[in-house]
Amino acid sequence: MTPTIVVINPNSNEAVTAGIDAALEPLRMAGGPAIRALTLKEGPPGVQTQHDVESVTLPLARLAKSMEAEASAFVIACFSDPGLHVVREAVNRPVLGIAECGVLTALTMGYSFGVIAILDASIPRHLRLWGGMGITDRLAGERAIGLTVAELADRERTLKRMIETGKYLRDERQAHTIVMGCAGMAVFRDPLQDALGIPVIEPTQAAATMALGSVRLGW
Repeated sequence: MTPTIVVINPNSNEAVTAGIDAALEPLRMAGGPAIRALTLKEGPPGVQTQHDVESVTLPLARLAKSMEAEASAFVIACFSDPGLHVVREAVNRPVLGIAECGVLTALTMGYSFGVIAILDASIPRHLRLWGGMGITDRLAGERAIGLTVAELADRERTLKRMIETGKYLRDERQAHTIVMGCAGMAVFRDPLQDALGIPVIEPTQAAATMALGSVRLGW
């Protein structure tokens, strides 16, 4: 059986899944594990609140368990890392969360990292993650662009706000790297990095890269 990395979008927005799938294309290679992006059908339109996070935890675990035989690794493609520890308990496969992997990748490229969130309400939830990881002393700052997951579909407005926010984090907060704080932002990585001139990490790419290493090396 061909090794397969299963990347799960926990929200039900198929446009987000399509953007994730496109962002993963550079990681697909001859002889390498297949990478499959799919949508959690039971998920909300966007994982934007703690209630949303909790609501997808058990469905994610059930889906991963049902696919354990065909999957070599799982990536949970939501920046709140919903269900990460529950899914790790449910399956005997590597399970990676994009928030954790995105920030760890950023820390290999500079001392301080900044995060572009979608909503102000997301930031306290993310801060709990950074505190749990013990990396708050390297957080330059986190700032929201004030758009829901669905509103990210307005590409011109979204990119404009992301560039403004990224420049603030770079210039006013001295962020050496920027992490995009939502999987729905995947299509904006290249133009955002071009505009900012510093490394911009798309977290699903970061997690899938780590998953590739885990599968190839048998971790």
